[in-house]
Amino acid sequence: MLNEANGKVQSKSAIEAMDLGEEDDFATMLEASFKKNDKSNSGFVEGQIVSIKEDEDGILVDVGKKQEGVLWKSEVTDEDGNLIFAIGDKVTVVITGYKNERPMLSYQKALRAKKVELFIESFDEESDLVVEGKIIGKNKGGYIVEGIDEVTAGVEFFLPKSQAFLKDSNTLIGKKIKAKVIKVDKKSKSIVISRKKLIDEERAKKKIIIDALLANDEVVQGVIKKITSYGMFVDVGGVDGLVHYSEISYKGPVNPSKLYSEGEIVEVKAIKYDEEKRHLSLSIKAAMEDPWDDLREQLEVGDAVRVLVSNIEPYGAFVDLGNDIEGFLHVSEVSWDKNIKHPKDYISIDEEIDVEIVEMDFENKKLRVSLKNVLPKPFELFLKEHKSGDIVTGTVATLTNFGAFIKLGSIDGLLHNEDASWDRNVKCRDLFKEGDEVEVKIIRIDRDREKISLSKKELEEGPVEKFAKEHSNGDIVTAVVRDKKDFGVFVKLGDGVDALIRHEDLGDKKADDLEIGEEIEAAIVFIDTEKDRVRLSVRKMARMQEKADLKAYNDTSKSTLGDILKDQLK
Repeated sequence: MLNEANGKVQSKSAIEAMDLGEEDDFATMLEASFKKNDKSNSGFVEGQIVSIKEDEDGILVDVGKKQEGVLWKSEVTDEDGNLIFAIGDKVTVVITGYKNERPMLSYQKALRAKKVELFIESFDEESDLVVEGKIIGKNKGGYIVEGIDEVTAGVEFFLPKSQAFLKDSNTLIGKKIKAKVIKVDKKSKSIVISRKKLIDEERAKKKIIIDALLANDEVVQGVIKKITSYGMFVDVGGVDGLVHYSEISYKGPVNPSKLYSEGEIVEVKAIKYDEEKRHLSLSIKAAMEDPWDDLREQLEVGDAVRVLVSNIEPYGAFVDLGNDIEGFLHVSEVSWDKNIKHPKDYISIDEEIDVEIVEMDFENKKLRVSLKNVLPKPFELFLKEHKSGDIVTGTVATLTNFGAFIKLGSIDGLLHNEDASWDRNVKCRDLFKEGDEVEVKIIRIDRDREKISLSKKELEEGPVEKFAKEHSNGDIVTAVVRDKKDFGVFVKLGDGVDALIRHEDLGDKKADDLEIGEEIEAAIVFIDTEKDRVRLSVRKMARMQEKADLKAYNDTSKSTLGDILKDQLK
C-alpha cells in the first residue's frame, strides 16, 4: 500500500513494523515488500528522463530492462514549482511499486536513503550524538522524525513511543524535538533515537548542579532568561531557577521588569529545590547583606526619619528608607483627620517626608511609620484658641442615632441629641443633614479623651429660663404626673418644663397612690436656669397654707378682742 504526503512516498507496512526491538528499518522493510512482487526491483536505480509532458503529472524515466517508470513531477520541483531535471538528464531513483505493469519511482525516497547511508557510514558510536528533528508521521510503534539540523537534515529516524516522553496526539505532527541516537544498524540501515534518554541525562546533570548549589550555599552568577509578572527565570550553570518577585529585594515584592532586563547578569543564591515539581528557587536578596542587621543598631521605635514616598495605595503608602529597606505608612497614620479618604490627598509619589517609626518587626522584616505623629495635634491647636463656653460655627460631618459630629476645622465635636433641642422628642436627624453649617456652643472639653461636647439648645432661650421669668420660689403651681422613680415623681408644668418632687416632699401623699396623668398642686422650691431644673414640694405648699391659715386666724382674733375692749371702755 502506498501513502503519498508532502511529495514523499512511504510504505505503510514498513512504517508500522518499526519499533525499538526490531532490526529492520524503513529501507529494509520496503525491500522486503518489493520481493513479494515478482516484478519488483530493489535498491537504487540509475534512470534517464525520456518524456516530460506539461499536461501530465508523471515523468517517464528509462530504468533499463526495457522498462519506463513513472516519476511524479512533485518529487523533482523546487520551491518555486520549477522542474529541476530536463529530458535526457540522468536521475537516481528507487522503485516503490508497480501500477499497470509500470514501475512507480521515487526520487525523494532515493535522496533520503542516500542521506541515511551517508549518516550511518559517518556515525561514530562514541559521539553521544544529539539530533534535532521534526515529527513527520506516526504508527503503532512510535514516530517518524526527520532531521532538521545541519548534520541530519533530511535523514529519517525512528522514535519508539516508549522513548518519546510525549503525550500521544494528532497535534504532534510537525512538532520539533531533540533526541539522542541510541541505535544504528548498518545492515538494516535503521536509526533509532530516544527523547527520554536525553531528558533523563539532562535532568541528572541538572540535579548534580542543583545539589552542588544547595550544598555550597554560595553566591553565583546567573543570566536572566525570562521576566514575568511573578518573577524572573535565571540560568545558573545550565539550570533554570525562579527568582520570585518577593526574593528580589528586602523592600518586599517588587516589579522585576522595572529593575532588570533579559540577558542581564545577576548574583543569586539557591534557597530551595522541589523534587516533585523539579523547581529550583533562587534569591537575589539572599545574595546580598541583610540591611536589617544595620537597621537594628541605627534606629529604634520613636525615632523620626526622612523617607521618600515610593508607592501610594488607598490603604496606605510605601516609603523608602534607603539601603533597600521599605516601610509602610497606613492610611490611619497619614493625618489626624479621621475622615481621610485617600493618602494621595495628603502626600505624593517621590515626595520626601518626615515620619516617626512606630513598629520594627525584625523577624518578619516589616517596619511601620507614622506621618501624623510628627505633625501638631489638631486637638492641642484647638485648645490654644478655644475654651468651654465659646460659640463656634461648624459643619455637620456625620449623623448618628445618638447625635451628630460637627467638624470644627481639623477636629470633630459631638452634638448629642439631648443638646440639640429643648424638645426631647426632636433629634439631630430631624434638624440637620450632612454638610449643613451650624452654630453651637462648647459646653465641655475632655482633655484626657480629647473629646469636645457641643450644644445648640444653649444658644436659645430654654423653657426653664422662660418659666423663671414668670415664676419664683414659693409660687403654687398645678402639674401633671409624668413618671415615677425610686427617688421621686417627675411632673410636667407645660411649655416643655419638667419638675421633680422628691418622695420626702410629697407630704401626706404617696407616690404609689399617684397615677400617671394625674394633676397635683405643689409649691416651687427652686429654679436652676443653668441646669434647667425645677423642684416642687407638696409638703412646703402644705406648710405655706398652714401659715396662711394661722395668720388669717390671728388677724381675725385680734380684731374681735379690740372690739370687746372698745365696747367696755365706752
